[in-house]
Amino acid sequence: MGLGSLAMWCARRRWFVLIAWVATLVIVGGASMVFGGQYAEVREIPPGQGKAAYELLQERFPEAKGDNADIVFTAPQGVNDPAVKARMQRVIAEVQQSPAVFFVQDPYAENSGQISKDGTIAFARAQFKERGSDVTLAQAKQVVKAVQAANGGGLTVAVTGPAIQKAVQPKAPASEAFGVLAAIVILLIAFGSVVAMGTPIITALLGLGVGLSGLTLIAKFVDVPNFAPQLAAMIGLGVGIDYALFIVTRYKQELERGHEPMDAIRVSLGTAGRAVVFAGCTVVISMFGLFFMGVQFLYGLAIGAIFAVLVVMFASITLLPAVLGFAGRAIDRWQIPGLNRKDHQGVHTFSYRWSRQVQCHPWPTALIGLIIMCALAYPALSIRLGFSDNGTLPKGETVRAAYDLLSEGFGPGYNGPFIVVAAVDSPEQFARMEQLRTTLQDTPGVASVGPAFPAPGGNAALIVVTPTTSPQDPKTVALVRNLRDTVIPNAMQGSGIEPQLGGFTAVGIDFSTYLAARLPVFIGVVLALSFLLLMLVFRSLLVPLKAVIMNVLSIAAAYGVVVAVFQWGWFGQLVGIDRTGPIEVFVPMLLFAILFGLSMDYEVFLLSRVREEYERTGDNGQGVADGLAATARVITAAAAIMIAVFLAFVFDSNRVIKLFGLGLASAILIDATIVRLVLVPATMELLGKANWWLPGWLDRILPQLNIENADIGDLDVEEELEREHAAETAAQGSVGQ
Repeated sequence: MGLGSLAMWCARRRWFVLIAWVATLVIVGGASMVFGGQYAEVREIPPGQGKAAYELLQERFPEAKGDNADIVFTAPQGVNDPAVKARMQRVIAEVQQSPAVFFVQDPYAENSGQISKDGTIAFARAQFKERGSDVTLAQAKQVVKAVQAANGGGLTVAVTGPAIQKAVQPKAPASEAFGVLAAIVILLIAFGSVVAMGTPIITALLGLGVGLSGLTLIAKFVDVPNFAPQLAAMIGLGVGIDYALFIVTRYKQELERGHEPMDAIRVSLGTAGRAVVFAGCTVVISMFGLFFMGVQFLYGLAIGAIFAVLVVMFASITLLPAVLGFAGRAIDRWQIPGLNRKDHQGVHTFSYRWSRQVQCHPWPTALIGLIIMCALAYPALSIRLGFSDNGTLPKGETVRAAYDLLSEGFGPGYNGPFIVVAAVDSPEQFARMEQLRTTLQDTPGVASVGPAFPAPGGNAALIVVTPTTSPQDPKTVALVRNLRDTVIPNAMQGSGIEPQLGGFTAVGIDFSTYLAARLPVFIGVVLALSFLLLMLVFRSLLVPLKAVIMNVLSIAAAYGVVVAVFQWGWFGQLVGIDRTGPIEVFVPMLLFAILFGLSMDYEVFLLSRVREEYERTGDNGQGVADGLAATARVITAAAAIMIAVFLAFVFDSNRVIKLFGLGLASAILIDATIVRLVLVPATMELLGKANWWLPGWLDRILPQLNIENADIGDLDVEEELEREHAAETAAQGSVGQ
């Protein structure tokens, strides 16, 4: 059954299809609430010294296997004031009673080093029995409640730590709702009627609801990061509305040409519907590239995004025809005055005239467009990968307050100490670890070094090293590399001991190294598969090569925008960023996977129409101008919807979601303007008929893959329905006999 036939089947049985989708949403949603899993924190440790240190710590120091939480106190009158001290000790005692806490280091213990020099700031370090991801939400909230209750009366208390994050997450803004509202406005402008606007919205929301509910069930079996739902919602909502928009636009065009509604449904799904399926497949293929990275939590992100895209794509080819079956010719009902207009094509459109102007001056236009793209991409050359620390969180959050107080009272390095751990098998080796402590203390960039702690079994030693700089400071990264590569190996030469340096910053460096080594493979696989698919579709070598290069330029420009805002601090206040930091190590590859798939959507819709016009006229320049004119309005509306949806997520409190929202919105904006309006017509004019060149031998061996010119035939819908009705009547008669 082709897509046209499937669409007819869904449209004729529209009540059944609609009820089936609603029932699926209810069933999957109910199952997710009963059987769904919990989203995981990103705590995976890649191969390297950080992982070796963690595993040795787990084995030899079982009491230290859990994460820490720092409870930070500050009082103007000093933390040694008797009234302040009594209140602080009550907080410490209450936290100590939590079943999740192993012990709490009392700042009032002798030589604790946990009270600032001016006596106004102190911290108590709570050692949890488990990693932060394994501490329950109720247990984390118990600690936070005890801390928050102590605030007031001249005492300020804040708490930070991996286990605490889940209990103090601020309520996220309704980014999805903002995105939907923006999409409604754009669709009303594009279609000019309430009914036409509503069809993509209904389809996308039902599909997205099933997709997000299903993601919770997937989390039962796969580690899905806690920001995966927002990412899946961002992608699913954007592509879901866009895919439905393309199909509804073609449906309206077929009605304007005089087709009956059923006929128009079949034609629109047989053409635009096929393009939607192909576009969805390009997104899925791009996301599949993440499985080549060998990082477990990326699998959960990839599965979540793939599932969301597949569900909304399936909704576009099944649920949408049913909704169009309900709408029929009433698709333009409830028109908005002044907005409902026909989709004019030809020389009267701005896009056609603009394309012709570009084609008259292809070299200057192409150079200007390339210069703009390179300027936008320039900041990406200084991209610094890592993990942002709690200092980048919004002001007012308790975790951020604790971070700032620790930095003020003890130095920024207290927010990210290192651990140096080594297996020892003799008192002599333990003594060498004590000597290492002295060497570390004399190293530039080190603020303090704790004593060498022996393991309970005496078979390991642990040293805590505090740097002078914050976890995300480039100087801290340089210090880690210096300690690992030079200081520690030189100090322990000939001892038979191999100390491993771990900790938050060290693991971030390991992550960056690990992913950077695999990034070329990932990019190569995605580019090669996309090139092959486009070559099959357009029967050309240069068109897919040009499309791949331009998509890479768009992504590089998006990287540049992200670096300029989040790493350099340009316009950071506009997106709620008051402190800069590195770009999360996994963001570039995820952005590449998502953006490459999404930008291919517009490339396919535009170039397929250009190819169609070129085959009709035989004139490359005319084909480009006509293709741009025919697709400009719908692609512009689709891009505007994507940009609005993605920008809505920029105001989420999660920094990673902000990164994705701004990066995706920037890339789509660049792709819909500089690439589609400037570089595409200019380069296609320069290449001329060579755009469509394909060696004869290659053309003969490549399979045919047509996404627009589906053979929909001359349909007589009434006759077909009458034949089906007659067949059903005959079948019922035979059963009755």
